[in-house]
Amino acid sequence: MRPKRRLRIAALTTIYHKYSHSQHIVDRFLEGYGWEGRHYRPEIDVVAMYVEQVGANDLSRERASRHPELKLYPTIREALTCGGRELAVDGVLLIGEHGNYPVNEKGQTLYPRYEYFRQIVDVYRRSGKTAPVFNDKHLSWSWEHAREMYDTARELGFGFMAGSSLPVTWRQPAIDLPWGERVEEAVGIWNGWLDGGDIHVLEALQSIVERRRGGETGVRWVEALRGDRFWKAMEAGTWAGGGWDRRLMEAALSRSNQLQSPRETYSNAFPTLSDLRRAAPESYAYRFEYMDGLRASIIQFRGAVVGDCNVAARLANGRQFSTMFYLPYSTMRNFFSPQVHHIETLFRTGVSPYPVERTLLTTGMTAAGVDSLYQQGKRLDTPHLQIRYRSTRHSTFWRT
Repeated sequence: MRPKRRLRIAALTTIYHKYSHSQHIVDRFLEGYGWEGRHYRPEIDVVAMYVEQVGANDLSRERASRHPELKLYPTIREALTCGGRELAVDGVLLIGEHGNYPVNEKGQTLYPRYEYFRQIVDVYRRSGKTAPVFNDKHLSWSWEHAREMYDTARELGFGFMAGSSLPVTWRQPAIDLPWGERVEEAVGIWNGWLDGGDIHVLEALQSIVERRRGGETGVRWVEALRGDRFWKAMEAGTWAGGGWDRRLMEAALSRSNQLQSPRETYSNAFPTLSDLRRAAPESYAYRFEYMDGLRASIIQFRGAVVGDCNVAARLANGRQFSTMFYLPYSTMRNFFSPQVHHIETLFRTGVSPYPVERTLLTTGMTAAGVDSLYQQGKRLDTPHLQIRYRSTRHSTFWRT
């Protein structure tokens, strides 16, 4: 029996320093990670790396010196061809997160994921062959770029996987929405930031609601709320009143391991609405109506309210679902481990373990939310987000 060939992959990154996404992901392919009670080492070699911005805290040079199979290249094309003329790798990590990049008038950091992707595709077309691609976080800050990336991957027929680590990290409790359940409304909360933080909450929420009866149908419209409109929506406490179901928000807050007490000498006091306003005056929210009537909101508490991501949903007959997406912020950042495990599956099978359409949709939802916020909370119709897909029936988040 022939031994299993070790796959060769390339990493294309904006920057490579400690605690960057590149370091978290690529290091796990280089050195392995803890998995089910042992230190697991993928049978994959990172043979080529392109790093766009190299600063005093760069780690890519040290990694290349420690791992002789790894070579650094000055361009994306050379990394993908390993200095030759044709594609010479079996998979590609596209990690365009962190680094010094422009910020547009809407507050979006213009990370060059789309530009990297186009260079990857250029090598594929010239070589007449392709390899699976993993794209970290959302596809792009631009909906048009994201749609082109998705369509191109389908045209050329290569495996394409993307998204946040939140959908596959541990949950407390370790539950998933029952397959085919009826969902009426959902709320996701965090203390994230515009665009790059929004995608994390939307990915978490979407990984839950996409399992509902009938599958995903896409989003009809979005409305952003900030300032007085946000706090009026909070006080309304209902979707019909222009806000969200307060019971769902409170359920999400109650799942938190990092809920900040509003009173200094108490550990478990629950915040009132006035407490929330005092602690996080710059908070904002996005409200979405889906094509099948589902209503969903994400709330970004910009202040000392909550430190983790939590989602709650109201099911048929008034039942509730709620869970916390566990992100252990220790030095190891182990929530990247299940994501890397799924990336390895992509590289080995050529098929994403979960639908990339999720991240196509959440990319569009993020961009639409930012646009609405930029337009002073104008409700925006989103006919381009009528994206239909079905999730995997089996759960893909990690449980051990």
